[in-house]
Amino acid sequence: MDRTFQIMSEDPEIGPRLRDADTPQRFEFSDVDLVVNIRSGMPDSGEGNLVWDWSDEVAWNPKVMMVMASDTANRYFQGREDVALAIARRRIRASGDVKAALAIQPMLRPLFARYRDLITRDYAHLEL
Repeated sequence: MDRTFQIMSEDPEIGPRLRDADTPQRFEFSDVDLVVNIRSGMPDSGEGNLVWDWSDEVAWNPKVMMVMASDTANRYFQGREDVALAIARRRIRASGDVKAALAIQPMLRPLFARYRDLITRDYAHLEL
């Protein structure tokens, strides 16, 4: 996932758009007992477009929180899971400003092919 967040942050199309959307998020992966908090980088700070921390304790508050299994996240990043449908079907439990989170979903579409390439190349066991 770190590599995926790095791709998003460094991509010249995706990164600046996510930074400008300024939607801090918290993701809990219930089946592997992990949490990651993500926020926009501060312009001109050298942080990049996104900052993420695999910790419960961060210096920012998320606008939206999502709880899901890691396989749901994997399906999403491969372009095979629609977030709105996953929320409706309770595969993702969302709270906070869900509307803001849904608004950034179209920005991530270019990531899906790059994520699938990463999975095919380095993590074939996750390929769908």
